[in-house]
Amino acid sequence: MELEVLNQNGSGDSKVSLADSVFNQEFNQDLVHQLVNTYIHNSHQRTKGQKNRSAVRGGGKKPWKQKGTGRARAGTIRSPIWRGGGMTFAHTYSDIKPKKINKKMYRSAMRSIWSKLAEENRLVAVNDLKIDEPVKSSQVKTILSDLGLNTALIVLSSSNDNLNKASKNLTQCKVQTISSIDPSALIQAEKVVVTSATLEKLTEVLS
Repeated sequence: MELEVLNQNGSGDSKVSLADSVFNQEFNQDLVHQLVNTYIHNSHQRTKGQKNRSAVRGGGKKPWKQKGTGRARAGTIRSPIWRGGGMTFAHTYSDIKPKKINKKMYRSAMRSIWSKLAEENRLVAVNDLKIDEPVKSSQVKTILSDLGLNTALIVLSSSNDNLNKASKNLTQCKVQTISSIDPSALIQAEKVVVTSATLEKLTEVLS
């Protein structure tokens, strides 16, 4: 399979042959589902914790007597319906063990994802991406416009500080590297922009 390599301004530059061992594999839905599920599970911080009525400080004394005041019955000022009270159905912290997926399964699942992207013509190859100033988000918008893209996930072979900073505030563009790629974002991306160096490293890592 061949893929056209574009310049940053959108003009055609050359063509590159995609390795069949990475970009021409059968899609394994069960394995990809396991990879995405593992990634999402392990990305949770698991630090969320709330207090119920028994865990909130105070509220030991009954606010007023049960009868004769004309007001609704109240047993504690830390009831969930009171301001400063506990949380109804409070989420308690639980130490959940991270899930694991071995290296062979990870590589096989990633090959399935990249093959699916190539099959559906969602890959856009460019020879290189250069940003002059890190504060210029307009340059990233111009690149996407020249490539004819509305939204895109850019995958680089190594970190690019200028590109990361320039695209940080853009919702239509995300930048990731091969070493820390999000498989769920890769699947959901409308278009995936890769450089020539990215294709070479992908072939080296996943073959």
